[in-house]
Amino acid sequence: MPLMILVLTGCGADDELSTLDRIERDGVLRIGTDATYIPFEYVSTETGQPEGYDIDLITRVCSELGVEPEFTVSPFDGIIAGLTTFKYDCVISAMTITANRAERVAFTRPYYNAGQTIAVTLDNDVIHGVDDLKGKRLGVQMGTTGMHLADSFEDVEVFPFDHIGAAFIDLENGHVDAVINDKPVTQIAVKEKGTIKIVGETLTSESYGIAVRKTDTLLLNRLNLILNELDNEGFFDELQKKWF
Repeated sequence: MPLMILVLTGCGADDELSTLDRIERDGVLRIGTDATYIPFEYVSTETGQPEGYDIDLITRVCSELGVEPEFTVSPFDGIIAGLTTFKYDCVISAMTITANRAERVAFTRPYYNAGQTIAVTLDNDVIHGVDDLKGKRLGVQMGTTGMHLADSFEDVEVFPFDHIGAAFIDLENGHVDAVINDKPVTQIAVKEKGTIKIVGETLTSESYGIAVRKTDTLLLNRLNLILNELDNEGFFDELQKKWF
């Protein structure tokens, strides 16, 4: 009996550790990311490891915490569920801060401003903006704000893809008429592919944040402190120059 009580007490003490305490104790921050969203996060064909704007940012955050990053690649439409079921400690995946998501997770201060845009092929002279999307086929990434925006349009057919790269391929192949997606990622696709263009105005104003569980206020506060410090020292300007 005394041994049993000792074991239970030990387990209880460990369970009482905050997520931040455990991260610092183990020396590892577990991170969920979609890694299909160039230039924010993608898997390098050379190293097989995640790279990108978000990866550089969270790696620097880990350095400030004095811990190592451990990445888990997860489909975007299930990435919040992975966080709330403790598969990782935080999510950085070009995730727009929205009221709906904020009901399930807590977000840091914004670290990047973006918005939704419309992309079409270079030879498309029909679609010039939102008013021209009626009766058209729209490609989007599943679970994104682009998909929610497309769903709000009347008389359109929405085609969700697991990752945005597949949507752009189908756009080039004529299987969809347009793609709704975050502007910075679409700008990179325009530059690299040379077969598509952005039309019309930016449709929304959105900000990306790092997501943590709503109960992890200590971790959230520490991340916000580090992001503020990185902002003050010009690190975000360095990332912008490197990736854009």
